[in-house]
Amino acid sequence: MTQSSAEKLANVVIGAAAIGAAVYILKTPHLRRLAWQLSLGAVTGMLPAWISQEIRAGWEASGEPLTGATALQSARAS
Repeated sequence: MTQSSAEKLANVVIGAAAIGAAVYILKTPHLRRLAWQLSLGAVTGMLPAWISQEIRAGWEASGEPLTGATALQSARAS
């Protein structure tokens, strides 16, 4: 078996396992509720934090000076 065929087979097996797990979770009410709660937690918790971090990184990369309380924190840190 070549390296590329082994990788293709592994991808098919992992894909089938993921589809099977998704079907099982969707068919089981308790797991479906848990998955829904976890996805809501991710959307309301991690997503806004990630967006805020990306905006801040973009602002800092643009070379604009910091303003307000953030400038004070940066001045104290250095």
